[in-house]
Amino acid sequence: MILVVAALVCGIIGYNHYKSSDLYVEKLFQRDAEYNIEYYDLNHAQGTDRGHEANERVLICIPLRDASSHIPILFQHLRNLSYPHTLLDLAFLLSDTKDKTLDVLLKSLEELQSDPDVKMPYRRAEIFQRDFGQIIGQGFSDRHGFAAQGPRRKVMARARNWLMYSALKPDHSWVYWRDADIETSPASILEDLIAHNSDVIVPNVWRPLPEWLGGEQPYDLNSWQESDMARDLAKQLDEDAVIVEGYAEYATWRPHLAYSREKDGNPHDEVELDGIGGVSIVAKASVVRSGANFPGFAFLNHAETEGFGKMCRAMKYSVKGLPHYVVWHMYEPSEDDLQKMKEIEEHNKESGEKAAP
Repeated sequence: MILVVAALVCGIIGYNHYKSSDLYVEKLFQRDAEYNIEYYDLNHAQGTDRGHEANERVLICIPLRDASSHIPILFQHLRNLSYPHTLLDLAFLLSDTKDKTLDVLLKSLEELQSDPDVKMPYRRAEIFQRDFGQIIGQGFSDRHGFAAQGPRRKVMARARNWLMYSALKPDHSWVYWRDADIETSPASILEDLIAHNSDVIVPNVWRPLPEWLGGEQPYDLNSWQESDMARDLAKQLDEDAVIVEGYAEYATWRPHLAYSREKDGNPHDEVELDGIGGVSIVAKASVVRSGANFPGFAFLNHAETEGFGKMCRAMKYSVKGLPHYVVWHMYEPSEDDLQKMKEIEEHNKESGEKAAP
């Protein structure tokens, strides 16, 4: 079932039917058809390390903006997820999109949900649309420039919250945030991360590079442990200032999850984190229901996913990272990379011309 929802319009098209043979749902959900009364016992919607073995349902949240080119590989990953699809709900938020993202998304969802393989369709799919007036471009340099970080992340936080609170249902035990531009990740990522039974957990995120740039590189520097240097920095800043990682303007000297990776390290190893990145997040739904959110303002001088990590720690929830369990983000060349590629191409062309008889 595909549900399309405009965020400013009241109402949802469609209705989800539960199977009465599902013991988990019978414990959680009861409906009096005569009087249209629904009763949910949220004591039975707690995330555990048993995951699908306990019939625990997962909400997958995917924010999209001008993402039509990423949707094909995204849906390859969604098809490959080994967690039973009958326990998975998809929720997409389109915001400030100018390309054909909605058209491509609808086509991909229709193909997925009508697949003759009974193991392939998801239990539910919802599309929400809400614009936030985001004016920062989607190019690599636009998104990663220092000046754009504070305003951009505050808008992204609002988008995440709109999606999360619009899509979360009483029978969800877990929430999985996933970016559309992931190149490779294990098909068993949900089972693997849920097995740690952490309130919030993230994998390590790297990206492949051309050989002339070293072949690979840590990508997500937003997953980190707090440092004394960063604490001192925060004391000197205005309360509305947002600290961001990886920029000379804010020297925090924090230990980053990305740089703690060892190629032969145990993928089950855990470390405690204070801030987290947003490429791939698994969190217990109870954390969200208790009030944790992605701050669209400076919370302890952090916003969005890093602010979410800070907030969860302040609420005494466990926030973990897996240094040797790696998800690979797509490579996007920067302006400097593109210039270097042009120089290499021109050099190779000149070398070829000189070598020709």
